[in-house]
Amino acid sequence: MQTIKDVAALAGVSDRTVSRVVNGEPNISSKTRARVEDAITRLNYIPNLAARMVRTNRSGVIGLITDVVSTTPNSVEIIRGVQDRVSQSNQSLLIANTSGASYEETRVWRTFQEHRIDGVLFATMYHHEIEFDPTVHNIPTVLVNCFASSADVPAVVPDDMNGGYAAARHAIDKGHARIAFITLNPLILAARLRREGFERAMAEAGLEVRHEWMLPGIEGAIGAERMRAFEVAKELLSTGPGERPTIILTGNDEIAMQCMFAAASLNLRVPEDIAIVGYDDFRMISERVVPPLTTVALPYYEIGSRAADRLFELLAGADNQPFIERLPCPLVQRGSA
Repeated sequence: MQTIKDVAALAGVSDRTVSRVVNGEPNISSKTRARVEDAITRLNYIPNLAARMVRTNRSGVIGLITDVVSTTPNSVEIIRGVQDRVSQSNQSLLIANTSGASYEETRVWRTFQEHRIDGVLFATMYHHEIEFDPTVHNIPTVLVNCFASSADVPAVVPDDMNGGYAAARHAIDKGHARIAFITLNPLILAARLRREGFERAMAEAGLEVRHEWMLPGIEGAIGAERMRAFEVAKELLSTGPGERPTIILTGNDEIAMQCMFAAASLNLRVPEDIAIVGYDDFRMISERVVPPLTTVALPYYEIGSRAADRLFELLAGADNQPFIERLPCPLVQRGSA
């Protein structure tokens, strides 16, 4: 088995320099780093992580705990953002999916403690408040797409309120005054935040919020929801041209697609007869429907990447950001509105 001395001899540097490259330490010239990395590759050198842990009291491993993010379309971008950022820092990433089971979450935390994981990113499928006591786990943690209800734990979440505002502002700027909003499940925090953003934009423009045009497109207990956007949209659009809304804002792109189906069933054209705006920018839908969907993008990749940065800052003792950091949800304009 090759040793650190063999790598140092081949690269023409000291053992200490090889160690610093392996540990991802700064202030090493790119030329020296490249020589060491080339020697490591040529010799197939595998660092002794156990020895490094003893020396540094760091495992070099970041843990990612998810509920069902790793199997959820689009939000898997959170994991990709984390992976890219962690790999750039020469760290390893250990991912554990709990499927939302509390007993599995407890087991994962214990495993991470036993293996002396440096820090944890705790990610959830949808933006919501969670119970989290950092003193129980005693591992530096950043919450991802969620936030703690009663503790100052760093968190990175989407700015859903301003996303709802951006959607409404786009509709108003396009000249729409008769604006409907088919929302997410009212039990979801994002539904309330986006609605508040919508109402703020309408109030600023002096436009009436017609509550009979603000209806849930998804209903039911979380985990047992029922999609009803098609029938809701069809009922809204079945009135005459001067009585129905001219644009529908929606809680997500799946609801938006159901609205497009409802419009088509009534021989209404999008956007000529009814404009539609989605939310999420789930590109399997937004880029493939006809016309392509104007939507508000959830910055999942950026949330994962930024959360990893927050964790590294926390581990370095230099995290000066607000406990809850909200990332912008930009409007992506296409052909539907």
